[in-house]
Amino acid sequence: MEASQQKVVAEQLDLSLIDPVLQENSGHKGSAIAILQEAQEIYGYLPIEVLEKISEVTQEPLAKLYGVATFYTQFRMKPVGKHLIMLCQGTACHVMGADRVQQAIEDELKIENGETTEDGVFTLMTVACLGCCSLAPVMMIDGETYASLTSDSVRKILRNMRKESDA
Repeated sequence: MEASQQKVVAEQLDLSLIDPVLQENSGHKGSAIAILQEAQEIYGYLPIEVLEKISEVTQEPLAKLYGVATFYTQFRMKPVGKHLIMLCQGTACHVMGADRVQQAIEDELKIENGETTEDGVFTLMTVACLGCCSLAPVMMIDGETYASLTSDSVRKILRNMRKESDA
C-alpha cells in the first residue's frame, strides 16, 4: 500500500471506538491480549494506528504489542475480505486431503494462504485445527462449518457464495 493510501485509511479510522475498551482495561496488568482481541473485533484487524493508541494509553511498548499481535495467529494485521475462509490443516484434515482442498480454493479464487481476493470478497487463512476432526477435511466460512470437502464441493461452495455476494 502506498503512503498516500495508508494516510487515507488512517484518516477514515475512528480511533475513539477503542476508548471504552481502554477505559475498561486501564490499570489491569496482563490485559494486552484481551485489549487486542476487542480491538480486532471492533476494526476487523489491528491497524498500526490502533496499536499506537493502545500503546500510548496503556504505556505498553509498541514493540511488545506488535510482537503479541504478530505472534498469535488469531490476530490479523491486514483487513480481511467479506468472507473469511479458515481451512483446517490439522492432522486429520491433512490426511483426508486438505492440501487438495486448499489448492482448489487457491485456484478458484486466485489467492494464496493469507491473501484476500482483489474484490475484497474472500480471504483464505489456514489454521492448525478447527476441532472437527471426524468431519475432515473441514473449513469454516463466517462461522459456518463445511465438512467432508472435496475439490469439487469447495469450488461449488465458493461459486455459490460469489453469486450471493454479487446479487
